Formats: sequence, C-alpha cells, structure tokens
Amino acid sequence: MRGEDRQTALNPKQFRRLGSDKFIDISTLDESDSDIYETIFYKEVPVVNGNMDETVIVTYSPKYRAYQKRIRDQQISRAIKMIEQSGKKRKGKNQNDPARFIKTTNVTNDGEIAGKKVCELDLDRIRDEEKYDGFYAVITNLEGDIDGILKINRQRWEIEENFRIMKTDFEARPVYVRREDRIKAHFLTCYISLLVYRLPEKRIGNNYTCNEILSTLRSMQVTLLSKEIGYIPSYKRTDLTDDLHKAFGFHTDYEFISKSAMRSIIKSTKTEEVKK
Repeated sequence: MRGEDRQTALNPKQFRRLGSDKFIDISTLDESDSDIYETIFYKEVPVVNGNMDETVIVTYSPKYRAYQKRIRDQQISRAIKMIEQSGKKRKGKNQNDPARFIKTTNVTNDGEIAGKKVCELDLDRIRDEEKYDGFYAVITNLEGDIDGILKINRQRWEIEENFRIMKTDFEARPVYVRREDRIKAHFLTCYISLLVYRLPEKRIGNNYTCNEILSTLRSMQVTLLSKEIGYIPSYKRTDLTDDLHKAFGFHTDYEFISKSAMRSIIKSTKTEEVKK
C-alpha cells in the first residue's frame, strides 16, 4: 500500500459499523465497553492498481488490538530477558522473534563509536508496530460484500491465535512421533487441551493471556494440615484467582477449608460437568 493510502487507512476518522452510515472516530471509542470491544469497524479506501479500480477494506477491532498488545508484551518481556542473560542480540529467525525489539550499538563512555556493544530495547520499533494494532486490510474488486469480509477478518485472527497457543504454550511442535495414529493422537490431545483452556478463558472475559491462566491454574494448590483443621491454600491470591473463583462458583482461597467443604467443592465440579 502506498504511503498516502496507508495514512488514509490509519486515520481514525470515517470508520463505520456494519449496517450504519454514520461515521465514527475510533480514537474516541470506549473500548472498555463490551459491545464496542466485540465490534469490528471498517472503512473503504479506493485505490488505483494499474488499470483496475480496487477498494481496500480497512478493519479495526479493539479485541484484536488487545490481542496483539498481549502478544507483543510477552515478546518484549522475552527480549528483556535475552538482554539481561546474554547481553547481546541474536539473529531473529522470523518476523515474530523477540530479538527484533533489541538494537545493538557500539559506543564508548563518551558516546563515541567503539568496539563495546550495548544492547537495549528498540523503542522506536515497538512504537512503530503499535501503530498497526487492531488494524487489518483486505484489497478487493468486489462490491457489497463487507459483511463477508468482516467475518473472514474475525475468523482469521482467532485461528491465528489458536495456532500460536498450541505452538508456544502447549508446545505442540516439534512432533516426536512418526506413526499416523500417534500423530493424530498427539494433535487430538492438543485440540482437546485447547478446548479445555478456551472454556475458562471465555468465562473470565478474555482478560488474561494463555500463559497467565495456565501458570495460575498450575499454582493453585492446597495443603492438608490435619483431619481436624482441613486445608489451607498454598498459592498467592490475585485478581486472576478471584475471577476464576467467581466464574466457577467456589473458593479455595479461604484461610481454612474443612475436609467436608472440600468434598462439596469437588462434588459441585463433577455435577457441573454432568450438566454440560
């Protein structure tokens, strides 16, 4: 896309909601509103491609923006660890490698060029990527198919997120099996795990990353002190644990949990499974 067209596409004005002719300035949106958060806004930008008149459909999704920010924040955290551990930048293997956020300069204490290498976060690169958060563009010569394009846009990034979760958080690759039945069993396990993860994620409002949810669930253990006293939580209470308890209707973060109360909690989870 030409620089002029790109500038028009990123201009927050003249976006619309599907089914409405009213123009919206997306910079004024209240993205904490659940309806706004789930909505995809769009604008049409006419472009000339050779002898053809085409249209770029630019979409903006607050939900997609939040997703991209979460992913980048994780990558920035990994980039910081790379700087702290090795003190040097390694070559990134792909466009999503955290190493892209590291810049290396050769300086002396006086700021002159020298042999000493200094690695630090590339804040300009981070700001440049932030400009495109939430945006997605499709070029087409079709007319009147905005609804279909918006649906494809939503499905595209949600599918992308699912594959990212399986490849990173679930470590679905590399696959160390060769027989067809074992390969199918491996990925079936991965897809079931993805479903099990997605259910609590939806119930707590998509406010946390996959890594945060999985790490918290693994840490939520309790310790049996004695038959008389019962259990005590062996994990730290956080906003995420509070949201999990609220979503599923029971608590394991009380100071003491009697054995009978724990049996009731376990029974209630089994009853919930049967209902579903």
